[in-house]
Amino acid sequence: MIRVPPGADLAATAPLLCAGITTFSPLQHWKVEAGQRLGVIGLGGLGHVAVKLGVARKADVTIFTTSPGKVADAKRLGAREAVLWTDREAMKRLANHFDLLISTVPTSYPMQPFMDLLKLDATLVNVGALGQLEGLSGMAQGFGRKSLAGSMIGGIAETQEMIDYCAARNIKADFELIRPDELGRAYERVVNKDVRYRFVIDMTRR
Repeated sequence: MIRVPPGADLAATAPLLCAGITTFSPLQHWKVEAGQRLGVIGLGGLGHVAVKLGVARKADVTIFTTSPGKVADAKRLGAREAVLWTDREAMKRLANHFDLLISTVPTSYPMQPFMDLLKLDATLVNVGALGQLEGLSGMAQGFGRKSLAGSMIGGIAETQEMIDYCAARNIKADFELIRPDELGRAYERVVNKDVRYRFVIDMTRR
Protein backbone atom coordinates (compact mmCIF):
# COMPACT_ATOMS: atom_id res chain seq x y z
CA MET A 1 0.00 0.00 0.00
CA ILE A 2 1.23 3.50 -0.87
CA ARG A 3 0.73 6.21 1.76
CA VAL A 4 -0.17 9.61 0.33
CA PRO A 5 0.57 12.47 2.76
CA PRO A 6 -2.52 14.11 4.32
CA GLY A 7 -3.68 17.18 2.44
CA ALA A 8 -1.97 16.20 -0.82
CA ASP A 9 -3.65 17.20 -4.08
CA LEU A 10 -4.81 13.75 -5.18
CA ALA A 11 -5.34 14.71 -8.82
CA ALA A 12 -1.78 16.07 -9.06
CA THR A 13 -0.36 13.12 -7.12
CA ALA A 14 -2.08 10.28 -9.01
CA PRO A 15 0.06 10.62 -12.20
CA LEU A 16 3.20 10.31 -10.05
CA LEU A 17 2.28 6.66 -9.45
CA CYS A 18 3.06 6.16 -13.15
CA ALA A 19 5.17 9.00 -14.56
CA GLY A 20 6.78 9.79 -11.22
CA ILE A 21 8.14 6.37 -10.33
CA THR A 22 9.02 5.55 -13.95
CA THR A 23 11.41 8.52 -14.09
CA PHE A 24 12.42 8.60 -10.40
CA SER A 25 13.73 5.03 -10.51
CA PRO A 26 16.46 5.59 -13.14
CA LEU A 27 17.50 8.87 -11.50
CA GLN A 28 18.01 6.88 -8.30
CA HIS A 29 19.73 3.94 -9.95
CA TRP A 30 22.21 6.09 -11.87
CA LYS A 31 22.63 8.39 -8.86
CA VAL A 32 21.98 11.69 -10.62
CA GLU A 33 23.25 14.52 -8.44
CA ALA A 34 23.90 18.25 -8.38
CA GLY A 35 25.92 19.59 -11.30
CA GLN A 36 25.48 16.54 -13.54
CA ARG A 37 24.13 16.97 -17.05
CA LEU A 38 20.79 15.26 -17.57
CA GLY A 39 19.00 15.13 -20.91
CA VAL A 40 15.30 14.28 -21.17
CA ILE A 41 14.12 13.12 -24.59
CA GLY A 42 10.44 13.93 -25.08
CA LEU A 43 8.35 16.44 -23.12
CA GLY A 44 5.10 14.65 -22.35
CA GLY A 45 3.52 12.86 -19.42
CA LEU A 46 6.77 11.17 -18.39
CA GLY A 47 9.16 13.85 -19.60
CA HIS A 48 7.69 16.78 -17.72
CA VAL A 49 7.99 14.89 -14.42
CA ALA A 50 11.54 13.81 -15.27
CA VAL A 51 12.46 17.49 -15.70
CA LYS A 52 10.99 18.41 -12.32
CA LEU A 53 12.79 15.53 -10.59
CA GLY A 54 16.09 16.37 -12.28
CA VAL A 55 15.81 20.03 -11.34
CA ALA A 56 15.04 19.04 -7.73
CA ARG A 57 18.36 17.18 -7.70
CA LYS A 58 20.06 20.35 -8.98
CA ALA A 59 21.11 18.63 -12.18
CA ASP A 60 21.68 20.67 -15.35
CA VAL A 61 18.61 19.58 -17.35
CA THR A 62 18.16 19.81 -21.12
CA ILE A 63 14.93 18.87 -22.89
CA PHE A 64 14.82 17.44 -26.43
CA THR A 65 11.46 17.90 -28.14
CA THR A 66 9.92 17.72 -31.60
CA SER A 67 7.36 20.40 -30.68
CA PRO A 68 8.40 24.07 -30.97
CA GLY A 69 5.41 24.98 -28.83
CA LYS A 70 6.90 23.14 -25.86
CA VAL A 71 10.18 25.06 -25.72
CA ALA A 72 8.76 27.73 -23.41
CA ASP A 73 7.17 25.02 -21.24
CA ALA A 74 10.54 23.32 -20.82
CA LYS A 75 12.01 26.54 -19.43
CA ARG A 76 8.99 27.02 -17.15
CA LEU A 77 9.51 23.54 -15.74
CA GLY A 78 13.11 24.41 -14.91
CA ALA A 79 15.12 23.06 -17.84
CA ARG A 80 18.28 25.01 -18.59
CA GLU A 81 17.85 24.48 -22.32
CA ALA A 82 15.29 23.11 -24.77
CA VAL A 83 16.49 21.70 -28.08
CA LEU A 84 14.46 20.72 -31.12
CA TRP A 85 15.44 17.39 -32.64
CA THR A 86 15.82 19.11 -36.00
CA ASP A 87 18.41 21.59 -34.67
CA ARG A 88 21.56 20.01 -36.11
CA GLU A 89 23.87 22.72 -34.79
CA ALA A 90 22.64 22.22 -31.24
CA MET A 91 22.95 18.44 -31.52
CA LYS A 92 26.51 18.85 -32.76
CA ARG A 93 27.34 21.30 -29.97
CA LEU A 94 26.06 18.87 -27.32
CA ALA A 95 28.03 15.84 -28.54
CA ASN A 96 29.73 13.91 -25.71
CA HIS A 97 28.02 16.19 -23.19
CA PHE A 98 25.58 14.26 -20.97
CA ASP A 99 26.03 12.07 -17.91
CA LEU A 100 22.58 10.50 -18.38
CA LEU A 101 19.82 10.65 -20.97
CA ILE A 102 16.28 9.49 -20.23
CA SER A 103 14.17 8.69 -23.28
CA THR A 104 10.45 9.06 -22.52
CA VAL A 105 9.22 8.86 -26.13
CA PRO A 106 6.55 6.11 -26.41
CA THR A 107 7.38 5.13 -30.00
CA SER A 108 10.53 3.92 -31.71
CA TYR A 109 12.88 6.46 -33.33
CA PRO A 110 16.52 6.52 -34.53
CA MET A 111 18.50 6.62 -31.29
CA GLN A 112 22.09 7.01 -32.48
CA PRO A 113 21.97 10.84 -32.68
CA PHE A 114 21.18 10.82 -28.96
CA MET A 115 23.72 8.14 -28.08
CA ASP A 116 26.27 10.50 -29.63
CA LEU A 117 25.40 13.07 -26.95
CA LEU A 118 26.62 10.85 -24.11
CA LYS A 119 29.94 11.29 -22.37
CA LEU A 120 32.42 8.42 -22.08
CA ASP A 121 30.88 5.60 -20.00
CA ALA A 122 27.50 7.37 -19.82
CA THR A 123 24.05 5.81 -20.31
CA LEU A 124 20.85 6.42 -22.25
CA VAL A 125 17.98 4.76 -20.40
CA ASN A 126 14.78 4.06 -22.31
CA VAL A 127 11.57 4.27 -20.29
CA GLY A 128 9.23 4.98 -23.21
CA ALA A 129 9.36 2.85 -26.35
CA LEU A 130 8.42 -0.78 -25.77
CA GLY A 131 8.90 -2.03 -29.33
CA GLN A 132 11.92 -2.61 -31.55
CA LEU A 133 14.54 0.12 -31.13
CA GLU A 134 16.05 1.74 -34.22
CA GLY A 135 19.29 2.97 -35.69
CA LEU A 136 22.05 2.08 -33.24
CA SER A 137 25.71 1.87 -34.20
CA GLY A 138 27.66 -0.80 -32.35
CA MET A 139 30.94 0.82 -33.35
CA ALA A 140 29.93 4.23 -32.00
CA GLN A 141 28.84 2.66 -28.72
CA GLY A 142 32.07 0.74 -28.45
CA PHE A 143 34.36 3.72 -29.00
CA GLY A 144 32.63 5.72 -26.26
CA ARG A 145 31.86 2.80 -23.94
CA LYS A 146 28.32 4.19 -24.03
CA SER A 147 25.44 2.13 -22.68
CA LEU A 148 21.80 1.72 -23.66
CA ALA A 149 19.63 0.55 -20.78
CA GLY A 150 15.96 0.05 -20.07
CA SER A 151 13.79 0.69 -17.04
CA MET A 152 10.08 0.18 -16.48
CA ILE A 153 8.84 1.16 -13.00
CA GLY A 154 9.79 0.72 -9.36
CA GLY A 155 8.59 -1.50 -6.55
CA ILE A 156 6.36 -0.49 -3.65
CA ALA A 157 9.22 0.67 -1.42
CA GLU A 158 10.74 2.86 -4.12
CA THR A 159 7.32 4.21 -5.10
CA GLN A 160 6.73 5.26 -1.50
CA GLU A 161 10.17 6.89 -1.47
CA MET A 162 9.21 8.80 -4.62
CA ILE A 163 5.88 9.98 -3.17
CA ASP A 164 7.61 11.19 0.00
CA TYR A 165 10.38 12.85 -2.03
CA CYS A 166 7.87 14.72 -4.20
CA ALA A 167 5.68 15.72 -1.25
CA ALA A 168 8.67 17.18 0.58
CA ARG A 169 9.59 19.28 -2.48
CA ASN A 170 6.09 20.13 -3.70
CA ILE A 171 6.64 18.24 -6.97
CA LYS A 172 3.33 17.58 -8.73
CA ALA A 173 2.23 16.48 -12.18
CA ASP A 174 0.78 19.09 -14.52
CA PHE A 175 -2.68 17.79 -15.35
CA GLU A 176 -6.10 18.46 -16.80
CA LEU A 177 -9.14 17.08 -14.98
CA ILE A 178 -11.71 15.46 -17.26
CA ARG A 179 -15.04 13.65 -16.96
CA PRO A 180 -15.45 9.98 -18.01
CA ASP A 181 -17.54 11.07 -21.00
CA GLU A 182 -14.61 13.12 -22.30
CA LEU A 183 -12.31 10.13 -22.77
CA GLY A 184 -12.74 9.95 -26.55
CA ARG A 185 -11.75 13.55 -27.08
CA ALA A 186 -8.93 13.20 -24.55
CA TYR A 187 -7.48 10.28 -26.50
CA GLU A 188 -7.52 12.34 -29.69
CA ARG A 189 -5.67 15.12 -27.90
CA VAL A 190 -3.03 12.68 -26.64
CA VAL A 191 -2.44 11.45 -30.19
CA ASN A 192 -2.17 15.07 -31.38
CA LYS A 193 0.26 15.99 -28.57
CA ASP A 194 -2.27 18.45 -27.21
CA VAL A 195 -2.20 17.73 -23.50
CA ARG A 196 -0.18 19.49 -20.78
CA TYR A 197 0.75 16.94 -19.50
CA ARG A 198 -1.54 14.30 -18.02
CA PHE A 199 -5.27 13.71 -18.03
CA VAL A 200 -6.83 12.74 -14.71
CA ILE A 201 -10.37 11.31 -14.75
CA ASP A 202 -12.70 12.67 -12.08
CA MET A 203 -15.04 9.75 -11.44
CA THR A 204 -17.34 11.92 -9.33
CA ARG A 205 -18.28 14.01 -12.38
CA ARG A 206 -20.85 12.69 -14.84
